[in-house]
Amino acid sequence: MADMKTFTLDEAQTLLPILKSLLKRCMDGKQLVELAEKDFHNLTHRIMLSGGLLVDIPAMARRRAELDKAIQDTKDAMGEIDAIGVQVKDLDIGLLDFPCVLEDQIVLLCWKYGEDKIEFWHSPEEGFRGRKPINERIARGKKPN
Repeated sequence: MADMKTFTLDEAQTLLPILKSLLKRCMDGKQLVELAEKDFHNLTHRIMLSGGLLVDIPAMARRRAELDKAIQDTKDAMGEIDAIGVQVKDLDIGLLDFPCVLEDQIVLLCWKYGEDKIEFWHSPEEGFRGRKPINERIARGKKPN
């Protein structure tokens, strides 16, 4: 935990535009992967039920290539977010946490895709359900020396 990157509220707010773009890539990629996997599962199921089907191999190969690309794009975007030091908590709703030092303890500034700015925080133990509005102590927080 000593090597964990931490952010002030201002630093986290400044990163939102780039993180929003990266998170959108992750969320879109996750949806594409889920759809493609469902298509492959349905095809496999139909083949098993019917004892075989005539399969459009080139179309399925293209679909597989799309799936592989979506997986790699999502991994790349997740890697960029991780390299920044921000935690991805939920790709379905687009939830990010920014570790922040508050009175010698780590708290998490919490932002959800679609929100204009970071307005909530919670302790690591509380999670999303424990979100509280940013207060003056957090807003004026500084980097520890």
